[in-house]
Amino acid sequence: MADHLEASVTLPSEPASVSAARTYVLSTLAEWGLPPTTDAAETVRLIVSELATNAVQHTFGQSPTFTVDIELDRDEQLRIGVTDSHPRFPKRLPAAVQQDNGRGMVIVRWLAAESGGRLRVRPTREGGKTVSIELPWTVPAEPVTAAGQQEP
Repeated sequence: MADHLEASVTLPSEPASVSAARTYVLSTLAEWGLPPTTDAAETVRLIVSELATNAVQHTFGQSPTFTVDIELDRDEQLRIGVTDSHPRFPKRLPAAVQQDNGRGMVIVRWLAAESGGRLRVRPTREGGKTVSIELPWTVPAEPVTAAGQQEP
């Protein structure tokens, strides 16, 4: 595989784009060798869903689009970033706050850490932000069956 692979898509900040972002990322990673039936793919699916949902819901109409960037370096590290043009950084709610939403970044941080990665939030030059995860690239040596068992 190449030393560095990149892919990117820009989508409108609307609810249907969350599914489009997920599909784009998972199909790109499948092309790069990550089968969609792996635990790693499921982790990425959940993370992309949350980051794209945040880009749609929490920019309050101030970001008409968001961009999903995917980078794979030397078959070792995967980075997925979601960039929007709203300057407000995500905020972590205290555990005592009783709300039905607002825990997404805690989940993303936990999923990234559980996979040996990390979450970063950086401002963009244009005044927005990029929320990204960096994960070790782990592709199973053997194909995984639908039941989750490796084939002999």
